Amino acid sequence: METVAEGLWGLADMHEKKGEIGKAVKCLEALCQSQVSFLPILEIKTRLRIATLLLKHSHNLNHAKSHLERSQLLLKSIPSCFELKCRAYSLLSQCYHLVGAIPPQKQILNKALELTASSGDGFAVKLWFCNFNSQLANALIIEGDYQNSISALERGFNCATEICYIELQMFFATSILHVHLMQWDDVNLVERAVNKCNEVWDSIEPDKRQQSLGLLFYNELLHIFYRLRICDYKNAAQHVDKLDAAMKADLQQMQHIQELTKELDALNQSLSRHDLHYTDRSALSEKQAQVQEQLRRVTRLGSSGKESLESAYFGNVKRAWGDKLDLAPPPIDGEWLPKSAVYGLIDLMVVIFGRPKGNFKECGKRIQSGLRTIQEELMKLGISDSVREVDLQHSAIWMAGVYLMLLMQFLENKVAVELTRSEFVEAQEALVQMRNWFLRFPTILQACESIIEMLRGQYAHSVGCFSEAAFHFIEAAKLTESKSMQAMCQVYAAVSYICIGDAESSSQAFDLIGPVYRMMDSFVGVREKTSVLFAYGLLLMKQHNLQEARIRLATGLQITHNHLGNLQLVSQYLTILGSLALALHDTGQAREILRSSLTLAKKLCDIPTQIWVLSVLTALYQELGERGNEMENSEYQRRKADDLQKRLVDAHSSIHHIELIEKVRLEVRQLHELDIKRAVAGSSMRVSLDIPESVGLLTPSPAPSSSRLVDLDTGRRGKRKI
Repeated sequence: METVAEGLWGLADMHEKKGEIGKAVKCLEALCQSQVSFLPILEIKTRLRIATLLLKHSHNLNHAKSHLERSQLLLKSIPSCFELKCRAYSLLSQCYHLVGAIPPQKQILNKALELTASSGDGFAVKLWFCNFNSQLANALIIEGDYQNSISALERGFNCATEICYIELQMFFATSILHVHLMQWDDVNLVERAVNKCNEVWDSIEPDKRQQSLGLLFYNELLHIFYRLRICDYKNAAQHVDKLDAAMKADLQQMQHIQELTKELDALNQSLSRHDLHYTDRSALSEKQAQVQEQLRRVTRLGSSGKESLESAYFGNVKRAWGDKLDLAPPPIDGEWLPKSAVYGLIDLMVVIFGRPKGNFKECGKRIQSGLRTIQEELMKLGISDSVREVDLQHSAIWMAGVYLMLLMQFLENKVAVELTRSEFVEAQEALVQMRNWFLRFPTILQACESIIEMLRGQYAHSVGCFSEAAFHFIEAAKLTESKSMQAMCQVYAAVSYICIGDAESSSQAFDLIGPVYRMMDSFVGVREKTSVLFAYGLLLMKQHNLQEARIRLATGLQITHNHLGNLQLVSQYLTILGSLALALHDTGQAREILRSSLTLAKKLCDIPTQIWVLSVLTALYQELGERGNEMENSEYQRRKADDLQKRLVDAHSSIHHIELIEKVRLEVRQLHELDIKRAVAGSSMRVSLDIPESVGLLTPSPAPSSSRLVDLDTGRRGKRKI
């Protein structure tokens, strides 16, 4: 009967290679349903094979789960078979993870850890111990149990240290850092985790580092998230450059592999001809051997290219070699995110660092590239224009969530770029896209609701609708539990109230600024501090408290320049300080400051700030009696004002304008209770090891927040002086 089993296994392999997964499963299930008794080991191996196929190639998780649970029952009666038991435990744990059944997953993993504890100290036992601790940590994170998750990861790290497996140590070190970044209850603990990653990474030989591409990307991205959180943009930029270079090198290598594969296919085709002359065949065979060797060298597959029985740890979408970024060796086979998502993140980081510096051309290319990649991946998951959240297969929800959150971040940055450039219609379109995606996937994208309201406020402010802007900023603050996001939105609303200009609005602005000002030093980093100093300085200036305003604004400018590097915010600080210098009759300093501000505003294509600076410069030239400069400046200001007015007219006449500024929140279609539970069960990506808060938007994304304030004061600047 073993011969029959081997024959059916071989037939199943053949069908799988052809992509005929249904036929492969039927071949294997024929063994399980046979009237003839097979050895339990044969049935167990067959069921594990079926479950692996289903997990990798289908959404039929319940079917896979039933085969794995049956395998568990059969394995209980067998005293040995350590490897098979571990594989069954691991696959069943992954299956529970995909269906969102966390308590059974933890129960299975604890049983698996008991098995490893009673199975000696062999190398394979240690690897399985690492596997189960890694999965247990992920399950605990989904439940919000950060402390026990870190404990599980530390057990894995210590085990990897015992067996001197440095890459495995790095896997656990980065995972521990990831959890600390999500928890963030002690900045010293996070810093220690960062230093541990650096220590372990530096101890890996350079050749091995190059081969550990998944760990490189994971480690560098986590470092960037940490640096963004503490507003250390200068050091973060180095990590972005390193990542971008590594991504480009890998893309180049993948292209080279595709070219070699194409050449090899052509050679194989030529060699299949029967009428080939001996000398030609010999030359082609020699060339074939050379190309095969090149491919082996480039891919580094060799004999290790055999697929592990383990399914992909996150998600169940089948990907070709080269599309997967392994973080750890089998049996862990840990993958953080698919390569396309990681590359999307790298493009996003380039945008986040390029936008405040005015590198809009490069940002535009990266945004388009990222959006194109994400749309392709969403299509692979079956998410077309008509698909809504309730239509998703349960097992596809997690991966869909990853790409949808990335999509929203790209669109958010597009809105910010277009508002900075006064391209209001383009900003409208990106914001409407964000709204439409949110309405289709309200549970998965729940954390984006606050961001959308905040962007509606920024749009409204940019086009001079200050009352509407303040409404949306306050609504955005209500929709988030993040103290940082609430503070930023309060500051934005305060600036909008200041721009309205009456006494009541100034009072409302003061009420919003006061609480944030009193607690500004309690936030991690300086983002909130620079924003509230800007708003507070503006309010003091409006109240004619010029010296006090100058002190606050000078402090804010210095912090912004040293820590954030946000040219638009620097430009706006300089413009206000230039106005203050003029009001205090310090014309020499006013001229110098305003020229610097105008230079930055031109670099950023920031028309409202340019008009603002020009209006102050005109007043300066009037005071100095420089009639020629005054006339030239006034003419330039008029041309810019005409340009801005045309853009504002286009924005106000757009079909989307009223619906974006209207003082109502988005109306989300209520899903049936069952549908909500179904979606939420798979949306654990927001709090799991899989994707950090800084990407998942549970807290405001660091870099966009730092420059959001600067977009607020645009509509007023084209119309009046301070």
